[in-house]
Amino acid sequence: MVDYPPARVERDSMGELPVPAGAYYGASTMRAVRNFPISDLRFPRTFIYAIGLIKKHAAAVNAMLGLLDPKIAEAIGQAAEEVAEGKWDGQFVVDVFQTGSGTSTNMNANEVIANRAIELLGGVIGSRKPVHPNDHVNFGQSSNDVIPTAIQLAAIMSIRKQLIPALRHLQESMEVKSRAFWETIKTGRTHLQDATPIRLGQEFLGYAGQAERGIRRLEHAIAELSEVPLGGTAVGTGINTHPEFAQHVCERLGVEIGTPIRETSNHFQAQSTIDAIVEASGVLSTLAGSLLKIANDIRWLGSGPRAGIGEIMLPEVQPGSSIMPGKVNPVIAEALTMVCAQVFGNHVTVQYAGASGNFELNVMMPVAAYDILQSIELLASATDNFVTQCVVGITATERGPALVERGLSICTGLAPLTGYDAAAEIAKEAFKTGKTVREVARERTSLSEEQLTEALDAERMTKPGLEGGPAAG
Repeated sequence: MVDYPPARVERDSMGELPVPAGAYYGASTMRAVRNFPISDLRFPRTFIYAIGLIKKHAAAVNAMLGLLDPKIAEAIGQAAEEVAEGKWDGQFVVDVFQTGSGTSTNMNANEVIANRAIELLGGVIGSRKPVHPNDHVNFGQSSNDVIPTAIQLAAIMSIRKQLIPALRHLQESMEVKSRAFWETIKTGRTHLQDATPIRLGQEFLGYAGQAERGIRRLEHAIAELSEVPLGGTAVGTGINTHPEFAQHVCERLGVEIGTPIRETSNHFQAQSTIDAIVEASGVLSTLAGSLLKIANDIRWLGSGPRAGIGEIMLPEVQPGSSIMPGKVNPVIAEALTMVCAQVFGNHVTVQYAGASGNFELNVMMPVAAYDILQSIELLASATDNFVTQCVVGITATERGPALVERGLSICTGLAPLTGYDAAAEIAKEAFKTGKTVREVARERTSLSEEQLTEALDAERMTKPGLEGGPAAG
C-alpha cells in the first residue's frame, strides 16, 4: 500500500486539487506540476528574486493608489520580500518547460506569497482569505507583463553584479600582462602563418580591448532591458490596472536594483515580442565569441612545451593525462571554450523563442529566461575562473624573441627600399635555403649594414607609421 504524504485540498478556477500539507503553493501550481513533469530545470535564483521584487512593489503601489487594503498590502510586501530573499525557493516547483507565457510560475509566486501573507495575518493557509493570489497579489498585473519584466530585471541584475565585474577583472589582468610583456617582441601571425613582428604585450592589449568593448556592449543591452512591459497586463492595453501603476512600480524597482527602470512607451511591441531579451542574448553570444578567441589564442601560444608554439607558459593546475606522465593541459582555457559553446547554443534557443510570438504574446518566455540567465552566470563564472587560475599566472618564454630574426615576414621592412617583388624574392630564397632574410639581403642587395639594421629592426616594426619604417597594411 502506497503511503501518500499528508495533503490539504485547495481550489482554483478549475476546481479542487490535493496539495501537500506543508506547501505554500496552491492548486494552480499543483496542476502545473502534474502537467509538466518534463525536466529537473527550474527558474534560477535571480529570476525568483526579480519576481519577488515585482510583487512587493506592486502591492505597495496598489495600496498607495487606494486600490488595496494597506494591511493586506503590507503582508504581501513582507511575503514577497521573503520570496526575493530566497526563503521560499523550495516552493517554486514548476518546470521551466511549461506554458509559454510563464503563467504557471507567475501563479506559483502569487500562491506562495498569498499563503505566506495569510499566515502572517493569522489566517488559514489555502483558504484564500484574507489574501487572494489573483485578486490581491496579482492585482493590476498579468503573467504576460510580469514574466518578461522579471526576465529583464533578472538579466540586468546578473549582468551588472556578476558579468561586468568578471569582464573588468579580465580587462585589468590583461592590461597588467600587457605591460609586463611589452618588451617581448615576437613573430605575429595572420592566417596561421608568420607575419610581421608584434609585441607580446600588444597581443595582450588586444585581449584587454575585447573585454573592454564587451562591457560596453553589455551596458547597451542593459539600457534596452531597462524598458519593461509592466503595465500592459493581458495584451498591452493595460486592462484592469491603474494608469499610474507601472510608472510607480518601475521607479521603485529602479531604486531597489540600482538601475533606472522605465515603463515601455509601446506596450504592444513589448509584450508581443521579447526583442530586448533576444538582443541581450546576442550580446552574450558576441561576448562568448570574443572569449573563445582569447582562450584559443592562449591555448595555442602555450602549446608544446616543445613541439608547439610555446611562447608563453600557463600555470600547471592538474595532471593532463591518465597515461602520459608529466603531461599538462590548458584545462582552464578549455573549460572557458566549452562555456562559450553552451552560450552559442543558448542564443540559438533564445533567438528561436524570440521568433515564436503570435499576435499579442510571445509563447516561449520560460525557456528564453532560463537560457539567457544561464548564459550570464556561466560567462561570469568561467571568465573569473580563467583570470584567477590561468591569466594571472602566465609567463613569457624566450621562444618568441628567438624566432624573430629567422622570421620571413620581416622582409616587409625591406619593401620601401627594394620594392615589394624584390623583398618577396628575398623571403622565398631565405625559406628555401634556411638562411635569414638579413643574410640573403646582404647577398642580393646593395643595402648597407646600417640600412639593413634599420629596415629589419623588429622593435621599430611594432611602431608603424614612423618615418622610414614599414607602413601599416
